[in-house]
Amino acid sequence: MKVLSVVGARPQFVKEFALGRALGDDHEEVLLHTGQHYDAELSAVFFDELGIPEPDYQLGVGSDTHGRQTAECVVGVEEAIESESPDCVLVYGDTNSTLGAAVAASKSAPELVHVESGLRSYDREMPEEVNRVLTDHAADVLFAPSERAAETLREEGIPDERVHVVGDVQYDAILAAREHARSVSTVLDDIGLSPGEFVLATVHRPRNTDDPERLTAILDALASADSEVVVPVHPRTEDRLRGYGHWEEYAERLRLVDPVGYLDFVRLLDAAARVATDSGGVQKEAFFLDTFCLTLREETEWVETVECGWNALVGADPDRIATGLAAPTPGGSKPSLYGDGTAATRIVDVLEARLTPDEVDPNPIRDR
Repeated sequence: MKVLSVVGARPQFVKEFALGRALGDDHEEVLLHTGQHYDAELSAVFFDELGIPEPDYQLGVGSDTHGRQTAECVVGVEEAIESESPDCVLVYGDTNSTLGAAVAASKSAPELVHVESGLRSYDREMPEEVNRVLTDHAADVLFAPSERAAETLREEGIPDERVHVVGDVQYDAILAAREHARSVSTVLDDIGLSPGEFVLATVHRPRNTDDPERLTAILDALASADSEVVVPVHPRTEDRLRGYGHWEEYAERLRLVDPVGYLDFVRLLDAAARVATDSGGVQKEAFFLDTFCLTLREETEWVETVECGWNALVGADPDRIATGLAAPTPGGSKPSLYGDGTAATRIVDVLEARLTPDEVDPNPIRDR
């Protein structure tokens, strides 16, 4: 089986780490990095730390408008498909890289496989929501992380035979990364932090960074926390803060640090008293690591984490952020929502069965 895997942003590198290991030596994986995350600390470092092979293709799309980013991915992935003739194109999540690869694959012979299907925020103003919906409806094989996600796909009319509930590959990855990070990361000593005595925060989504009122409301609320707040600053966020003339102010009130590598981030998240974030991936990682999460959005794709009490939707509301910062850590047992850490193996098993020549469903493009 020959798989063309497309990655372009931090959560996708982590998921590829788990799935690439499951593919192992039994299958051929061609890795294409779109370059959507172009900062070295947000991209190349993941390949180094997780032992992911160097990509076979580097598109280098960089920062641009959503349309241009997506269009460059369509062209680059199509060229790779023509050169490699893979059995399937595998995409992750909901980025512009995901949608671009999905468009290219849906108009070509290989099967389109979407890992992390069925998630919905029901906010069409989020580019990620549009990306995930369109990719789901174009995909031939959809791997859902939970029964709830699978039910969403059924409600949208996607046939059951295309949907497989396998759990979350990010859980596979975090289990391995947590122990490794505890043994090799020195980030707590480097920054001067003690476990359980600080708040970790990440803010990077345009809805928060590109609105100066939302951004300052979030940062003012975080700065009022009783504990020290550590913020690895995304390049977009730094650019906006400097443009708004607020960089020096918040550098004094918060612990603004450069972006950190994946293992260092896992160590910070594992050791934090809680995390405040607008990232979908970090919400899940926090849940996996037993770290209470404040989501700096009005909605989430991971509604189960809110329903079980480990995630609170606080948006940019200073009062809700303050309440969440002071709230006690949830007690009692935590439910198992996203599988048992074997999602990647299950995905490979399904693909092996589907892509055996006499079991492949008719494809009018491939079979013409």
